[in-house]
Amino acid sequence: MEYDLTLFEKGLEELGIALSQDQKKQFITYYEYLVEKNKVMNLTAITEYEEVILKHFLDSLSIVKVSNFDQNKLAGKSVIDIGTGAGFPGIPLKIAFPELKITLLDSLNKRVKFLEETFALLGLENISAIHGRAEEYAKNKAYREKYDLCVSRAVSGLATLSEYCLPYVKVGGLFVSYKSGSVKEEAEAAEKAVKILGGKIQDVVYFNLPDSEIQRSLVVIEKIKTTPGR
Repeated sequence: MEYDLTLFEKGLEELGIALSQDQKKQFITYYEYLVEKNKVMNLTAITEYEEVILKHFLDSLSIVKVSNFDQNKLAGKSVIDIGTGAGFPGIPLKIAFPELKITLLDSLNKRVKFLEETFALLGLENISAIHGRAEEYAKNKAYREKYDLCVSRAVSGLATLSEYCLPYVKVGGLFVSYKSGSVKEEAEAAEKAVKILGGKIQDVVYFNLPDSEIQRSLVVIEKIKTTPGR
């Protein structure tokens, strides 16, 4: 089937991301597989092509708006995506920036199987999916404070999300939380928890998704000291 890539290409241009034809094909294959598998399992409420492009793919890639995210210095960087669901933002980041090493964590085994099938279908390497709860894996030495970047589009309050996510981040690394609309009050309310966990809210980046009125924000938290064991 032929797909109109106008919106996608315009959005990529706005984000300053250049993709090869093969990478664009990977996104289309991912879209088709997502919609196909969504018929038999609950992966996403968003299935219409342009909506997936906008609200899943371009939204996931919008992390390039964070000042510390340097597209030229990603080789060997490790990323963990907490509560990844159907693979957002982790899989779009892996397709666009194949040099990243990515781990996707989800609490539902069926979704983890879908993710693994997707990696194989798209020919992705240096990416893995793990099944479990964020708070359990955070105690595991193989995962604790091992990542340069933690990302999450999970729908939780910032204080709670920070408790799940910051333990995975190396000192000097970042946790970026994808949010909707204005998060000023939520960020202020989370400051104490973030500090206890060894983090500091560095920035909040506000933007609209391309060609839309949909307001999004990225809360950027820097890990400045080790997370206490408790």
